[in-house]
Amino acid sequence: MIRRSAVLITAAVLSAVGLAIVVALPAAADWYGNRHQETQAYATGAEAKSARASVPRWLADEAESVRYSIRTTGGDRLLKATLPDERLPAECTTEPRPKAQEVALKEDWFPKDARGKATARCGLYYAYMDGTTLYAWQDNDDWLRAERAEPAR
Repeated sequence: MIRRSAVLITAAVLSAVGLAIVVALPAAADWYGNRHQETQAYATGAEAKSARASVPRWLADEAESVRYSIRTTGGDRLLKATLPDERLPAECTTEPRPKAQEVALKEDWFPKDARGKATARCGLYYAYMDGTTLYAWQDNDDWLRAERAEPAR
């Protein structure tokens, strides 16, 4: 009888541990992957630039509904904003068509297929317009290359 109880207790403990692993492991992986990502929303481009020095200066002050996501451990960035018209900011170049880097960050408000839609470079950002909505992202490798190219201060 004692042996049977020991087997049942062991089986129950192993089942509980197995269930905890199945539940906790995906949650821990999600936390670990996103723990260095911050996302903010701003009413205007001016507000975004005032709140965060890393928001690109080429973003129009009049831009509205600005969403901005960053990886705090590097140069990956996402930007979505509604612009006053269907034109890219003046600082953006459309020729030649950029070979866009993969979008490293994930947000439900940023298109998963953005890489194939890039039509411009705005500073270090790859960008495109969808009506009056600007989608832009910066890649960490591009950011690192630019950081290395600047002279030390």
